[in-house]
Order: sequence, then structure tokens, then C-alpha cells
Amino acid sequence: MKVVPLNDKIVVKRLEAEEKTAGGIVLPDTAKEKPQRGKVLAVGPGKLLDSGKRGELSVSVGDQVIYGKYGGTDIELAGDEVKILRESDILAKVVD
Repeated sequence: MKVVPLNDKIVVKRLEAEEKTAGGIVLPDTAKEKPQRGKVLAVGPGKLLDSGKRGELSVSVGDQVIYGKYGGTDIELAGDEVKILRESDILAKVVD
């Protein structure tokens, strides 16, 4: 199944949580926090502006992003959990 987000919406697949702390302690599943980092799977065409043109999104497919803890909507897509966010819910783009 393919999802095409509308307007300024972005589909993000959550990256896996860290299994160890910086000190080397292995975390059980119950102690892991949901990561706030993910990979962009799809982007919408951009927000419709008053002028009738579309605003350009600052992220593209394949980018890694950091988003707010409570932002967006979680859905299941082809057996994977993904999150649909507004562009404004994204806090930063990860650049290597």
C-alpha cells in the first residue's frame, strides 16, 4: 500500500530505540523510550498559500528528522508503524 500525504503532511518511519545506554547498560523493552527520530518516507505537495501557490517543504524523502514527542498521528502501514506529521511538528533535520 502506498500513502500520499496531503498539503504539508509528512510520513515518517520511526527509527529503532537504542538498546544500550552510553554507559553500556542494556535496556529492557519496557524501559525504552519511543524515539523521536525517524526517516521520511513520503511528503505532501506543500501548504496551499493565499496566493494560490504551494509552499515548498524543507524536508524530502530519505531525510532523517527529529520530531516532537507528542506530535502527529500513529498509524499502521503494511505492518509497520509510521507517523503522519505536519511540517511544523518537525523540530530538526539530521545532517551527517
